[in-house]
Amino acid sequence: MSVPIEDFALLSDLQTATMVGRNGSVDWLCLPRFDSPACLASLLGDGDNGCWRVAPVSLATSAGTDPGRCADRAYRPDTLVLDSRWETPDGTVRVTDFMPPRAQLPCLVRVIEGLSGAVRMRSELRLRFHQGRVVPWVRDAGNGTVAVAGPDAVWLDADGPVSTLGDTDATVWEFTVPAGRRLALRLAWSPSHLPGPPPPLSVPAETALKETVDFWRNWAGQCRYQGPWRDAVVRSLITLKALTYAPTGGVVAAPTTSLPGRIGGDRNWDHRYCWLRDSTLTLSCLLRSGYRDEATAWLDWLVRAIAGDPAQLQAVYGVGGQRLLPETEAPWLAGYEGSQPVRFGNSAVGQFQLDVYGDVLDTLCLSLRAGIPMPAHVWDLVEALMGCLLRHWREPDQGLWQVRGPRRQFVHSKVMAWVAADRAVHMGALLGRNGSSAEWRAMRDDVHRQVLREGWDPGQHSFVQAYGSPALDASSLLMPRLGFLPASDPRVRGTVRAMRGLDHGGFLLRYAQDGDGLDGLPGSEGAFVACSLWYAATLAATGHTARAREVFERVLAIRNDVGLLAEQWDPETGRQLGNAPQAFSHLALAETAFALSAAQSRDARGPGGAATRRAGVLRNLQREAR
Repeated sequence: MSVPIEDFALLSDLQTATMVGRNGSVDWLCLPRFDSPACLASLLGDGDNGCWRVAPVSLATSAGTDPGRCADRAYRPDTLVLDSRWETPDGTVRVTDFMPPRAQLPCLVRVIEGLSGAVRMRSELRLRFHQGRVVPWVRDAGNGTVAVAGPDAVWLDADGPVSTLGDTDATVWEFTVPAGRRLALRLAWSPSHLPGPPPPLSVPAETALKETVDFWRNWAGQCRYQGPWRDAVVRSLITLKALTYAPTGGVVAAPTTSLPGRIGGDRNWDHRYCWLRDSTLTLSCLLRSGYRDEATAWLDWLVRAIAGDPAQLQAVYGVGGQRLLPETEAPWLAGYEGSQPVRFGNSAVGQFQLDVYGDVLDTLCLSLRAGIPMPAHVWDLVEALMGCLLRHWREPDQGLWQVRGPRRQFVHSKVMAWVAADRAVHMGALLGRNGSSAEWRAMRDDVHRQVLREGWDPGQHSFVQAYGSPALDASSLLMPRLGFLPASDPRVRGTVRAMRGLDHGGFLLRYAQDGDGLDGLPGSEGAFVACSLWYAATLAATGHTARAREVFERVLAIRNDVGLLAEQWDPETGRQLGNAPQAFSHLALAETAFALSAAQSRDARGPGGAATRRAGVLRNLQREAR
């Protein structure tokens, strides 16, 4: 039985992540990086594809069946340390799960503490290397075991006595935890050629726990947002930090792959990589929240990743900036609730997506205005990107949503071409480099006129998805935030009203799914969480603050019990869908909270405050960043 996506909590050491369910089972873990092959992959199959379950014996059952759920769980305030409480007829225990921020090698720690009575516990570890299919060689190693397969070794130890139960393909331990006592289990990875247990196993569990709690609380304490939704914003920022690959500063879209947009469907993608579409939103969110170092690291990753021929600019890169992410399928994995295929890698690297030029130049402009140091060679990169864009902006592309159908003249892609030219002009003025400004201004004006002429549907009184198409697209809501049109423009207001056509149970779809072949895929998907948040932010910008707050709080209500959001939501079944937790969803949550807080402050100041609203939301972001 598959665990609902919303039943999973996230743990991270800032280089990889794990997903642990309310049933006490770790069902997803890639080692040693986010994009490494999984060694625990039952999330996409069953228990025989790898899992690590820790639960009371009276509740735990054999692999592949439901072991029950903990009574309750929560992250410790302002941390990524998870406490789960289990109640049994024999007593109550607490399991504390965490990954210490990595100093050397990855380690997952599970501390079991008796709260009352005396509870018999079982730990059942089934390692399956190479995406859940290779059974390792397991041998005893002192007070634990080591499992080896090819380049990988995973060590498991306990800091107290355990009884080993016979099992041919798993390591099964049982132990009793009375009230006031605790026992820690630790799992650590190392390259298989290195001798002896990895260094993390030499650190006492209590020391590692204290250091992990201190790290997250010190980090969360830097958040300078003090608005009405601070808890939700801080949880989203912690999630964003957890999805950051610390060595390079890259932020993955999600720690998982192939969690479906529709149960049983084939819209299953690998999101363990870094998308340029997230770049401006990420930088803005970090700067607004007070995390300048993380913003600078993200910018450094961006500049390194896109270096090279601007004609070869990709929409997505690996955590180290790698360009080759070949997409393959894993037929040995049944898929989440039978949703196949399971994919590793992402062929979006080979798509032409015009909007990424605007994403990059918007990010560079924002960072320059925020005072982040910009290497001198970056201006050469700006000129190269604009030179390429001048030649290609009129071409159709695959668009923001990375469609696998035919290329089209997507309105959002053209808007982002306008953004690229606009930001290049502004950067030239700031840096005193105006050599190409006239050409860029001319392009900016040409794009603007074309979008207003070809992207507007007077019958619907709304911007549409692509030239000549009546289909709506939620990306049109981004126009005022990008500065393309002011929020007061009647065309923006008309587009906001038209979004009712994308309503799906009180949430927004990305676009109308009418089977016209746009995706190149059959079937439908859930409502896209970020789009509902864009809707709330645009409602606030157009003066509908109460309605905006209602939409925003509806999204807050679909977070799981520990505050996490997946990519999508199905209002019909009340379930999260898509990869989880999704950085795009949490970035949009934080940005929308900032926008609503600003709107409420304006409303509180009365009519005089309304007069100060400006069309360029970007300028507000830049002022706050400074």
